[in-house]
Amino acid sequence: MKVIPVTCAIIEQNGKILCAQRSEKMKHPLKWEFPGGKIEKDEGLLECLHREIKEELGVEIKILERLPSNKHRYADDKIIELIPFRCSLQTFEIDLKEHLKIEWASKSQLGKFDWAEADIPIIQYYTSIYIEK
Repeated sequence: MKVIPVTCAIIEQNGKILCAQRSEKMKHPLKWEFPGGKIEKDEGLLECLHREIKEELGVEIKILERLPSNKHRYADDKIIELIPFRCSLQTFEIDLKEHLKIEWASKSQLGKFDWAEADIPIIQYYTSIYIEK
């Protein structure tokens, strides 16, 4: 079974983290996620993340660091490797092109969202390592 690499951005701004709710039209509708997407042919991880965030949110990001990835098998037997990066915004006019809505949450508020399954271990790692400023 082929593993599909998918990047995602944990976007931090003023002590808050950007959480994005998938629209009704997307797979895993209304679940929350860190925005990002699949790597295209001949594309690197960082290129992919910059492109996906621009496509989905209309903003530029600065990539700060890569965090440990999570492999997840969904019920349809698709396996993804979710590769997270801590990021900050470089431009600030967010334009939701795919998601239903976004919320800025503190680290302690991340547990209140109904997350996509692949994102949950990423959140657990992130919240165990990073201290709110």
